Amino acid sequence: MDTPTATFIALLILVLVCALGWSAPRWWVARRRRRLQQVAFPAVWRKILRRRVPMLRRLPADLQLQLKKHMQVFIAEKAFLGCAGLQITEEMRVVIAAQACLLLLNRPQGYYRKLRQILVYPGAFAVQRASTDGNGVQQEQRHALAGESWSQGQVILSWQDSLEGAATPDDGRNVVIHEFAHQLDQEKGTANGAPARSRRADPKRWSQVFHAAYAKLRRQAHVGEPGLLNHYGAQDPAEFFAVVSEVFFEQATELAEYDPALYRELCGYYRVDPANW
Repeated sequence: MDTPTATFIALLILVLVCALGWSAPRWWVARRRRRLQQVAFPAVWRKILRRRVPMLRRLPADLQLQLKKHMQVFIAEKAFLGCAGLQITEEMRVVIAAQACLLLLNRPQGYYRKLRQILVYPGAFAVQRASTDGNGVQQEQRHALAGESWSQGQVILSWQDSLEGAATPDDGRNVVIHEFAHQLDQEKGTANGAPARSRRADPKRWSQVFHAAYAKLRRQAHVGEPGLLNHYGAQDPAEFFAVVSEVFFEQATELAEYDPALYRELCGYYRVDPANW
């Protein structure tokens, strides 16, 4: 083989290798996910869902099927790690995955692309937080949390609170939905209550509706006025988005009556209408 021909072939191989190296991961991931979804949903998982996650009974049949397929991928791809001596069980994976995958229905299958690990504690866990008092003095304080979402690829959950959130599907309080809403918000960087949306969405309308609803909650929290939304959401826009996501999935009818514009924006974002389940 002469030198020009050999050089041309070598360059062609290099181009093909580079092309495959660029596209193969996404292609391989898509193929692997399809294969996971083609496997029969385990009978033991069905029993766990019936016993532990009553919310799923309200879903239309097509969304139940979609959710189960999402769960198969989610459980296969995400690592569950027990903390403080907790041993991860199949029940824990199924209960947490079912609630987390509610937020993925009818949406592009990103499966929380930045998330690598779910850390699970037996109950509430303690963290140190710096806070500043009225005199400007910064102090370290210890807080007990039921959940936390980190932009570095981790969600931390209390198993007790995750289980209780699933068991009571109509109180607007669900730590798994809350923390995974934060994960969606963090996919574009720092959480700010404005998660990435489709190009067809109107960012100006989203901003207007959410800022008005957030301001309303802050006013209610300031005077101690009880309402549909937990005052915890008045801390900042990121917490507001997470809190209102909990209510959207668990108290959809009430939220639609409380703030129709806010409910419509969430329907558009999550691509489901829980009030009609």
